[in-house]
Amino acid sequence: AHIPAHLRVDHLCVAYPGAAAATVEDVSITLARGEIGCLLGASGCGKTTVLRALAGFLAPRAGVIELAGRRLATAKGSLPPEARNIGMVFQDFALFPHLTVAANIGFGIDRLKADTRRDRVARMLELTGLQAEAAHYPHELSGGQQQRVALARALAPQPELLLLDEPFSSLDAELRERLSLEVRRILEATGTTAILVTHDQREAFAMSDTIGVMRRGRIEQWDTPYNLYHRPGTRYVADFIGEGVFISGRQVDSLDGDHSHVETELGFITPPDRCGHRHAEPRTVDVLLRPDDVIHDDASAILARVVRKAFRGAEYLYTLRLPSGQEIFALVPSHHDHGVGESIGIRLDTEHVVTFPAVPGGSGPTKATSVPGR
Repeated sequence: AHIPAHLRVDHLCVAYPGAAAATVEDVSITLARGEIGCLLGASGCGKTTVLRALAGFLAPRAGVIELAGRRLATAKGSLPPEARNIGMVFQDFALFPHLTVAANIGFGIDRLKADTRRDRVARMLELTGLQAEAAHYPHELSGGQQQRVALARALAPQPELLLLDEPFSSLDAELRERLSLEVRRILEATGTTAILVTHDQREAFAMSDTIGVMRRGRIEQWDTPYNLYHRPGTRYVADFIGEGVFISGRQVDSLDGDHSHVETELGFITPPDRCGHRHAEPRTVDVLLRPDDVIHDDASAILARVVRKAFRGAEYLYTLRLPSGQEIFALVPSHHDHGVGESIGIRLDTEHVVTFPAVPGGSGPTKATSVPGR
């Protein structure tokens, strides 16, 4: 059955007042009720601009924003922020220092009857695990607790959409990862539709059902975390998400044209239908290899030399050099502890291998440096 979109953004174009060029160009997003989306990208890619347009702080130059069947904004006119029933959690939490935790949470629901309001605040305190801190003031709380107060306050009015703008950026890395999973649990428990804006892949992967990788004001790919990692639609997404290496290959189509394979120095690969158009002549392609595509196998005739290793607890990330000089990555269980300079057997597990048209100097490591946890 077709699930109607709860949030629908169609061909959104946003420019700051007085600017000739648009900061955001042709962005389209759909989220079902209760779905958590994310806009992921480097600084200046336009992700916060999209959030500001959703919140009502910026009017669209073109396109449509609809939420829960209501039209919020078009180029002809926009509802003001207070009429949109959208909650927001900012980077700096923006708590009221003179109000207790309970009073901060109840601040936006003062129009409700006293007992309804009290019940709502109690429910939010319970959901966020802050019952013991209800009478405390923000300065008496840790950063993680302040973040949960900000979330509880934004959720108390039961918004149709919650916007989270780099909500964990002021917290340390370990707390960020733990909190992003906790925030996801709270959003799921309340059935809240949400959009997170972040530059942090781990955060995006931990929290989101669907992620839009943004670049230069556009969404390069709007997809699940799994597909962004294993089936990137563009070379930029392949580069940006996770870690990997492009190795050179020659794509050869079968005589009947029904299938193709790619010849590489690691052997033949039969990729899924991700190779673009078929060509009569063999052609050079760049093959994306993720660290989890390269399997350590002592029985393999293909040898690679360990040039670097990074211990990651359950596994090592090895940087391996092939006979050609090409370097690749491999994730290997950490009880296989090989020294730098040692040669090990490897083979490919190529279920998800993706190819792109070759570019000069295209093979080699991709830019990103963190392997996602999922």
